[in-house]
Amino acid sequence: MVAANQWIKIKAPATVANMVCGFDILGFAVNNPYDEMEMRWVERTANEPSITIINIDEYQLPTDPEKNVAGAALLAFLEELDEKIKESTITKVISSSNTEKIPTTTKIKFEVKINKLIKPGSGVGSSAASSAGAVVGANYLLGNLFSKDDLVRFAMNGEKLASGVKHADNIAPCIFGGVTLVRSIFPLEVVSLPSPQLYVTIVHPQIEVRTADARSILRQKVLLKDAIKQWGNIAGLVAGLMKSDYDLIGRSLEDVIIEPVRSILIPGFDELKIACKQAGALGGGISGSGPSIFMLSKSKEIAIAVEKEMNQLYDGIGLPHHTYVTTINQGGVEVEN
Repeated sequence: MVAANQWIKIKAPATVANMVCGFDILGFAVNNPYDEMEMRWVERTANEPSITIINIDEYQLPTDPEKNVAGAALLAFLEELDEKIKESTITKVISSSNTEKIPTTTKIKFEVKINKLIKPGSGVGSSAASSAGAVVGANYLLGNLFSKDDLVRFAMNGEKLASGVKHADNIAPCIFGGVTLVRSIFPLEVVSLPSPQLYVTIVHPQIEVRTADARSILRQKVLLKDAIKQWGNIAGLVAGLMKSDYDLIGRSLEDVIIEPVRSILIPGFDELKIACKQAGALGGGISGSGPSIFMLSKSKEIAIAVEKEMNQLYDGIGLPHHTYVTTINQGGVEVEN
């Protein structure tokens, strides 16, 4: 357990959700971009709030914990923390060589500084990074009382605040690292998947697509023939990752249900996808609800060639954008004293 009043630093990675065909169940973390956070715990008095949020970025997000995704995740964390304290499983650090059990009457307050380097509404897990980073940091401060599955459950409250739905396809890879499969939400079951070396190229057109809006346009009924094709692609993608079969990965990166609807929200999407595959990408598609688009490649050289195609297309239509060439982050949220 980290001593009271001592700040820790947190890096919470961006994530790519869905992986084209795996709507709400597949995702992976990337090494760039990421959010930076600082966090500490203090003993609070009866009249103090249990969470203080300090924004040190330009986005002016709410600091009321009930309206901030990091705050919502921490409130869920604190709800179950009382039981942990009652079980006397938590120890207070008085100094580097002196510890004692925290009395059950002790009230914990978390203070969180957030520097969002993942732009809200970008489609690469901005809300997930804040939610996951907050609960991983809180857990670290108090001696890692909770499991990663517990932390995913807490952080999903942040996603519910952002989108109206408790989905974990961004949260799970952000906390576990690597590629994850969310087999079930209730009860929660997260499966970590192996993957070959993959390079990731992401373009973020500077438009905003709200997750809640992107969900609202989805069809509520799916044709059986489309469902069968989608199931085959999901199974093929998982098998391709586990077998390091790049060709199978590429063939499986196809979505016949969600992408055809959501792609209308992203200028140049169809042309971009064709150009990137012609440049050598295995495939890719909309990251989360968009507007970011990701492509997977076997080598850094191909990933850079894909980035060139992305820049050319969006420069050509005069749409400001950011690009990243990165790799899959295998460790998830990082914490250091």
